[in-house]
Amino acid sequence: MKKVAIYGQAYTISAEKEIKTLLSVLNKHHIVVFFEQDFYNLLIKQHSLDKKYPTYAHFDDLSDSFDMLFTIGGDGTILRAVTYIRNLDIPILGINTGRLGFLATVHKDLIEEAVDLLLKKEYTIQERTLLEIKTTPETQEFSEINFALNEITVARRNTTSMIGVKTYLDGEYLTNYWADGLIIATPTGSTGYSLSCHGPVILPNSKSLIITPIAPHNLNARPMIIPDGTSIELKVSAREKDYLVTLDSRIATVNQETSIFIKKAPFTIKSIVLKNQSYLKTLRSKLLWGEDTRNEAL
Repeated sequence: MKKVAIYGQAYTISAEKEIKTLLSVLNKHHIVVFFEQDFYNLLIKQHSLDKKYPTYAHFDDLSDSFDMLFTIGGDGTILRAVTYIRNLDIPILGINTGRLGFLATVHKDLIEEAVDLLLKKEYTIQERTLLEIKTTPETQEFSEINFALNEITVARRNTTSMIGVKTYLDGEYLTNYWADGLIIATPTGSTGYSLSCHGPVILPNSKSLIITPIAPHNLNARPMIIPDGTSIELKVSAREKDYLVTLDSRIATVNQETSIFIKKAPFTIKSIVLKNQSYLKTLRSKLLWGEDTRNEAL
């Protein structure tokens, strides 16, 4: 490991201690560090760094010469970092200073141990599927960053009335969901918004996508698992002339005449899984499955 990038949310610093710990370990091993520009400016403003570092501000500033990218924050920080990595195949590892942490799995007290495992190459790479969106007519907000790691969602806007989402799979009509909205989630996103709307949890390496209605009015509408090679088309009808489309945490308002086309993206995100980690272990911890007292003897 010779060169790494670091990304953090640029609106606040809540992990100064963790940043200094990470830098101390990386500098000890003579690893070149690049900071995201806005995050770096915030660190400089807060006098959190003791020397200058090179920066990056855009996807074009990175390349496959980077060995990996660290994020400092929660899962939302990783979702933002993905917009910089895109199809560069730079592996990503999240240091969790946020809350839940399904994606950012390194505990903030175990940073030095994590870097040690990285240097010893005691980790595996888990490839995570992304979704790609196209619209007709084309939506300017999705012209460059048209992908999502967790989910793509359509939802009502400026109204308490439900919307209708006509859904087609590989060109064949499925149904019209009358609901507050509809979530199309990846396996990674199965523990996100979809889960809070009673969608299933599926493993990251599953070759599947999830369709999850948000507060459906037709009560027999249930989440549905489909093959990840499926092409999805959505057509929305609503009292308002516009509706919302979100790609992870990015949001746009589109006209009701706009059709949405969703399919698996042509690239994946490389997630680092350290030797002492596993997805099932993360599920047990984050969803409190081990809290059942009947499991104490196991």
